[in-house]
Amino acid sequence: MYGGVRLIQEINEVRSFLNQICELVDSNMLKINEMRYQIFIKEDQTPVTKSDLFVEKLIFDFVKERLPGATFVGEESFDSSVIDSSGYLVILDPIDGTENFCSGLKEWGVSFSLWQGSIHLGSFLYMPELHLKLMTGDSIECIHSRITGISSSMDESLIDILRGGEEYRIMGCAVYNIYNVIRGSYKRFVNPKGAYIWDVLPGIMLALEHGCSVTMNGEAYHGHSIDPTIKYCIDIRR
Repeated sequence: MYGGVRLIQEINEVRSFLNQICELVDSNMLKINEMRYQIFIKEDQTPVTKSDLFVEKLIFDFVKERLPGATFVGEESFDSSVIDSSGYLVILDPIDGTENFCSGLKEWGVSFSLWQGSIHLGSFLYMPELHLKLMTGDSIECIHSRITGISSSMDESLIDILRGGEEYRIMGCAVYNIYNVIRGSYKRFVNPKGAYIWDVLPGIMLALEHGCSVTMNGEAYHGHSIDPTIKYCIDIRR
């Protein structure tokens, strides 16, 4: 027991928990789409929709009921003053690729990771409108590709990469990009400008599970706990 809650330890328990969250998103797609074009601009000049806020609360409320006392790191509600690294930790990007989402594109997804202290229990990447899902414990048949996916947050370092003359794709969704590296549809995804853990950590943990190499801020990453308050430049290779 931990804090009066039975520990989630078995892989089948974890997968059941993750699947329930995906089903929760599915069952609320009508409402999610109703708020899709209700857009606000945040202080960093990026868009957020009422759907982002709705999905984050929907998932956090679901988790709180089942794992009381869990700490939440969500893109739209993260509070660095309440981080507790000893219990359950939930990392969530409710709608990754919001620019795509609020432009009517299907390349967006939900990114979720569950930890107990420094131990990773399970993660998923889910793209409802593309009907694509990958979670801890899944097997996947690998494709071989020459394509490198790159972040849509442009700066000089990305322009330098593009000058390399290889095959590149800019899709504006880390969930989509990392999923495609894992399945081999990309050989690499690189974000040299930096992203927070809710953008990339669930996908990174799945990438490690499937044998990809991961570099964060220039150092090899092997699944250890990382700071949610800073951005990480990432390079994931199949």
